[in-house]
Order: sequence, then structure tokens, then C-alpha cells
Amino acid sequence: QPLEGSPRPPKKPKEKPPKATKKPKEKPPKATKKPKEKPPKATKKPKEKPPKMGKLRHREGKQRLGRRGVGSGPLGSGFCGRRDGASGPPAWGAVSLECPPIGMESHHIEDNQIRASSMLRHGLGAQRGRLNIQAGATEDDYYDGAWCAEDDAQTQWIEVDTRRTTKFTGVITQGRDSSIHDDFVTSFFVGFSNDSQTWVMYTNGYEEMTFHGNVDKDTPVLSELPEPVVARFIRIYPLTWNGSLCMRLEVLGCPVSPVHSYYTQNEVVTTDNLDFRHHSYKDMRQLMKVVNEECPTITRTYSLGKSSRGLKIYAMEISDNPGDHELGEPEFRYTAGIHGNEVLGRELLLLLMQYLCREYRDGNPRVRSLVQDTRIHLVPSLNPDGYEVAAQMGSEFGNWALGLWTEEGFDIYEDFPDLNSVLWGAEERKWVPYRVPNNNLPIPERYLSPDATVSTEVRAIIAWMEKNPFVLGANLNGGERLVSYPYDMVQETPDHAIFRWLAISFASAHLTMTEPYRGGCQAQDYTSGMGIVNGAKWNPRSGTINDFSYLHTNCLELSIYLGCDKFPHESELPREWENNKEALLTFMEQVHRGIKGVVTDEQGIPIANATISVSGINHGVKTASGGDYWRILNPGEYRVTAHAEGYTPSAKTCNVDYDIGATQCNFILARSNWKRIREILAMNGNRSWVSPSRREVTRSKQKSPISTMGVLTRGAPLDWK
Repeated sequence: QPLEGSPRPPKKPKEKPPKATKKPKEKPPKATKKPKEKPPKATKKPKEKPPKMGKLRHREGKQRLGRRGVGSGPLGSGFCGRRDGASGPPAWGAVSLECPPIGMESHHIEDNQIRASSMLRHGLGAQRGRLNIQAGATEDDYYDGAWCAEDDAQTQWIEVDTRRTTKFTGVITQGRDSSIHDDFVTSFFVGFSNDSQTWVMYTNGYEEMTFHGNVDKDTPVLSELPEPVVARFIRIYPLTWNGSLCMRLEVLGCPVSPVHSYYTQNEVVTTDNLDFRHHSYKDMRQLMKVVNEECPTITRTYSLGKSSRGLKIYAMEISDNPGDHELGEPEFRYTAGIHGNEVLGRELLLLLMQYLCREYRDGNPRVRSLVQDTRIHLVPSLNPDGYEVAAQMGSEFGNWALGLWTEEGFDIYEDFPDLNSVLWGAEERKWVPYRVPNNNLPIPERYLSPDATVSTEVRAIIAWMEKNPFVLGANLNGGERLVSYPYDMVQETPDHAIFRWLAISFASAHLTMTEPYRGGCQAQDYTSGMGIVNGAKWNPRSGTINDFSYLHTNCLELSIYLGCDKFPHESELPREWENNKEALLTFMEQVHRGIKGVVTDEQGIPIANATISVSGINHGVKTASGGDYWRILNPGEYRVTAHAEGYTPSAKTCNVDYDIGATQCNFILARSNWKRIREILAMNGNRSWVSPSRREVTRSKQKSPISTMGVLTRGAPLDWK
């Protein structure tokens, strides 16, 4: 049956012809007086008739598609690339999409909503025809980089069911993600249906309209419908292609009617009145200024440093005493934008700033408790240069890697010192913990030299990490939907159980991260439906921010991957905010789990850089400048020891409950005479003192715990040879 949305309804065609016949009769007299004016008028009218574009022509779903190829019909009138008529993808801001993406890339459209006439194999099925989907590590497996038809024929098609009446306005097409194949569709027809049985083809008024496709396999190309069409199903019929018949796509459309009641149960609607839009660098800075003005008593804006291009890396501190570290108050951090094209984290942190400010003012007890007991740092863009590159193309039109790196070409995530190899090498030599500590490892001098190949952004991040006694943190990324925890190399950390607890606390509070039917965004679901994965088992690499944070500081850091679409359309931001809001708050609250306390001497003077060790966990933490410490632990009973240079160690049993709220465990250390003993040994050539009555002689170079303890202190350079 005819569909709604065609530009010329069936009732009006009879009314327009009379108007068209009257005008030519009125113009001849004028034409005889001014013969020179005839050509311009004659040429204008033929161009006014084709705007019957968008007319729909019925065609049965199984009927062989037309006898025309790319060469038939007026390609000029059929080309629907940019609205301004230019070819190729639009620059950011040049085209304002009438309707947003329906969710192919973000996986809001589920696998069972996508069908195709055939598939080359399961790994190239219709479910793989999503914009920007990436092939698996091994190509030609179950997770390849596009939908590919079984036969290279014009009878093939791929179809999307929106499950509601939708006003379709265009499609975005892309070729196959592959390092081996060069496959992409160069032209196609478009059809629509309300029942997936009877299909109506989109025409230009005379014949099926031919849309131009791609010229390479990576660059997304927008094809807009000159006139929108209202239907439930949309189908793409490839006409010509390069290589094999393969494609990825996104569909643009606005919902007209509510989705069927069966599917409304999982629809998310936000009630928060926040600024749901993408923010440029200038807009981000302005929003942070506005939040600071709205809540001046609990917020402070500062800069970590500058990017390669000189853009400031801004941070927002939220605390009841901004600007100062309070004794006993843990410090927490969220960072985003490590990869400039992974934009959702950036916008979520800007939304979180607004939310915490307004809820604190409105007296929300949960938010007030969080702000009063925690020093929170939010950094929305660690790579502002990369974001500027990605934003030039905007949502949907950048490829997978555009804007990922810094201006200098570094991947910030894995540009940190590789301290894993240093620690594991020392453990093999039995140097831990006497010569090499198991925590707060110093950075090799060669990495800190001015000539070292290190990004400007990473230098600023490291200085920021060392300045603030962070306890817990997470970096927000995109392209997958999971939480990754250290190590990112080879083996598990001593705090493996704690990291799993922290990862689950976020994933389980997220609205979609633990839904096993969704599967992985790009390939297999490495989380087995739990939403969490060890970094080394998923994507092993060295020099990552998570491993460095764990080995060089006290901070436990995880990577949170927020969704399949790295750069979602701003229409999806309200839904993504609701998906992540509870998880963001829950994860912050975990900083108050475990034990905390202050280490002092017998006179009550705080002891900085004292080590807090937990029996059974081969990884300690250091006290801050005020002698305070925090140690995140799972519920249970622990034997905890505090020791510092020149003091006698002290141990006690500390219990951790399931409820949020760290257990207080303070330590008072008495001074020891070990420092004087070492001085005497050094004067005696490190020979042990021998009792004259026993007449026993000990070799001067004999090794003992005394001669090896304390050789390495925090911050001292090491010779790694």
C-alpha cells in the first residue's frame, strides 16, 4: 500500500496540471515582445518539473531489481550526498541533519532487527553491517568487518526494522573494514515498507533514484533523501561495487509513532535538566565556568598543563573545601578524552559536574555526603587536540581512528613508563622488597630526560598524579561496552580480587553493560556477559596509564568503555546519561571502602611516606604528607603493618565491612636505633659486631637483611642494568 511521506500525495496531481497549462498560454505574448527572454524562461521550467523527487514506486520484495545500472537515468538528479551538492562527507557543522541516527553503530538497533538477502558466512552476516564496526584480530573469522552478500548480484539487499513508524531522511554508507580486502558499494537504490513484504522504491519522479555510495572502504558517505519517507522498514539494494558486495551503514530517521509496548519497557527517559549537547573546547571551558559560578563554595577549575598545541587541559575539583587536601579525606579522579574521538566520556563528565552542583544545592543527601567526604577531580578532555580533529568531521562522519592520537602522534593511554618489566625483573632476582619496593616505583631517569620521546600531555598527567594523593580513579573511553582492570600485561595484580570488585561495582550499576544478549560491540564478548575483563586477557599492551598508576602511585585505576559508538549523536546523550549516571556515582563511592587512618610518632607528629602493608597482598601503599593513608580492600579481616625508615614497625588487625565507610586503623610508631646501627656498620665496613667472648668472625661482605634493607628509598634513581 502507498506509504506516507511522498512529496506529492495522490490527491493533488490532478490539480497541478491545469496550473502548468495556464502559464504557458499567458507567456507567449510577452515572448513576442522580448524574444531574447525566451531561452531563460524555457530553460527554467524543465528544471522545476523534476522536483517530483521522492515519489515512491511499488515493487514486490522478491522481484528482480530493475534493468538499470549506474549509467541509466540522470545521475545528477539522483545524487544525494551533501545538502549543498558537494561530494564526499560534510565538514562538522556544514550539514545539520534533519533526523539523527537510529542506532546501527551504537547497537541501539539490535542484531535481530537487521536482515539481508544472503551472507557470505556468519562472520559477514547482516549483524556485521553496522557503521564503523571493526573486524576481529584474525580476519575471515566469525567477526569480520561488514555485511557481505553470498553472490555479487543486484538481487542482494540489506534491511533494517525500526519497530516503529519512522520518518527516514537518509543513510550513511561505508565499505568493509579489512587490511586485506578493498570492498565497498559505489551506488545503490533505496526501498521502504510497512510490512517487509510489499516494497516501494524511492524514485526521482521518473525512475528508481540512484544514490552514490563510497569511493573507498573507510570514509563514511552521507546520502540524504530529497524528501523524507515515513515507513517502518528501510532496505538498501546495492547496484555497483568495488571488489566484493560488502557494506556497513547507518540510517537517519525520526520516530513518528511510539514503539510497540513490548519494547517500551527498556526505553530510558531522563528527567534531569542538563545541557545535553556536544561542547567544543570553548563551550567546555564556558560550561565549567558557569558550574563554578553556580556552586563557588564546592567547585574549583584548574589546569593540569597544556597540550602539544597549547590548549589547556582543564579539570574541575568538587569538594566542600576546594583547593586543599583535607586530612583523612580520600581523593578520586575521573578522566576522559584520552583518545580525542571517544567523545561520550567527555560529555558525561560535563553532565556529572552540572548534576553534582545542582543536586548539592538542592540538598540531595547522597550527593552531599559524597562531596563533603571526598575530594573529586573531573578532567573531561586529556587530549583536546585530538578532539578538535575529530570534531571537524563530527558525529558519524569520522573514521575509527580520526583524532585518536595527540598532535605529536602519541597514544596517551600507552605512553607511560613500563614499570611492569622493572618490577617483574626485580622479583626474579629476589630484590623485592629489600632493594626494589613493591609499590611507588620510581620512574627511570631516561624517561624523565628532556630528550625522551614522551608526549606533552603525559608529562602533565604524571606531574598531576604525583601532586595529589589519589586513591581511586577511572578513565572513560569508547568503542566497547565493558570495564577493563590491570594488569594490561601478562599476569594478574596482587590486588586482583579488589580490582574485580571495583569493576563489577560499575558494570552492575550500568543499565546495559551486563546484558549478555547484546554481545560485544566489535567482536566476541570477552566479558562472558559480566561486563568486566582483565586488560591483559582482552587487549595486552605495555606502558598503560592503569599499570603505571598502580605501580607508581597509590591509585587503583580502571578503564571504562562506555559504548559501541565512539562519537554518538547528541540526541543519544540523554539516554547515555541515564545508562551511566548510577554507575558513575556508585563507582565514586567505592573510594570509601576498605581501611584508612593516620600514622604518627609517639609525639603525634605525622609520618609521611610510611608504608602500609596488608598480609597476603604483595603491594603496599604510602602515607601522604599529613601521615594519612587509604587502602581499598574487600570485606574481611586483615593483618595490617605500618613501617617507616627509622621507626619500629607496628601491626594490628583491621576489619572491613560490606557497608560503605572505611574502617579507621591508626598507627603510632616508636623510633628505633636501626639508623644508628647502620651508621656503625658503615664505619666498620659493614662488618657485623662480634662478641669478644665468642671469638667469632663474620665476613665483612656477608649479606644480611641489615645490609640490604633501605638501600632504595622512594624517589631515588635506580640503575636498571
